Amino acid sequence: MIQKIKFVLLKPNIQRYFIELSYNGTDYHGWQTQPNAMTVQECLDKALSVYFRQPVVTLGCGRTDAGVHATQFFAHFDLEISTEKPVNVERSIGGINSLLPYQIAVKRVFPVAAEAHARFDATERAYHYHLHFHKDPFKLERSWLFKGELDVEAMNEAAKIILEYTDFSCFSKSNTQTFTNNCKVIEAYFEVKEEGLQFTIRADRFLRNMVRAIVGTLVRIGKKEINLVQLREIIESKNRSNAGQSVPACGLYLVNVVYPFVTY
Repeated sequence: MIQKIKFVLLKPNIQRYFIELSYNGTDYHGWQTQPNAMTVQECLDKALSVYFRQPVVTLGCGRTDAGVHATQFFAHFDLEISTEKPVNVERSIGGINSLLPYQIAVKRVFPVAAEAHARFDATERAYHYHLHFHKDPFKLERSWLFKGELDVEAMNEAAKIILEYTDFSCFSKSNTQTFTNNCKVIEAYFEVKEEGLQFTIRADRFLRNMVRAIVGTLVRIGKKEINLVQLREIIESKNRSNAGQSVPACGLYLVNVVYPFVTY
């Protein structure tokens, strides 16, 4: 009599990791992998897959557009862990960096809980936008060369108005399929720097194109094209066509992403 043998499939031992990186986005078509265009995610996934010798797909804390930079960006990925060959996370950074283009740098890799999520668990994000007023070859593709004068005091008064609202439909790209256009903006202000202007904005979440559209609208305030009353009307209209144009991507940097379980 032939006995039937019951096979039991064992679930692989999976460990989730967070990876912190920074990148110069000038030569990349944004973060997210897409056909027929080089992206940061594509380069990172290839490097991780080669280093760990298994297919790796990352999920980022957000999507940056083509030409946008990040001084701090987080993503998560899962690895199948072997007890015979444990992963030495501390030694992985140098190896991963050696497989990445010079414009992308990994800062650290660390294990997290299985349910930790780079996008949905982020409680705050912050961006900087840089403008300069005189031609400087060292700022090419890293800051927006603005030709003209701006009333920075008026722009900061306008930035305070941004904090009073939560629905930012007027600053969002159309058809983004987001469930809500509400965001809680915690701070927004311009600072005069030796090399130009720096705009800082911090919120719990951002809509696609939101920061560049806000800066473009505040620049209209600085140029005396619109006033504070009109800014309120633009926001309350919830119509993207009423707001200012998107400023160039080269001046935008994702600079901070906050998680309750990550030590900084």
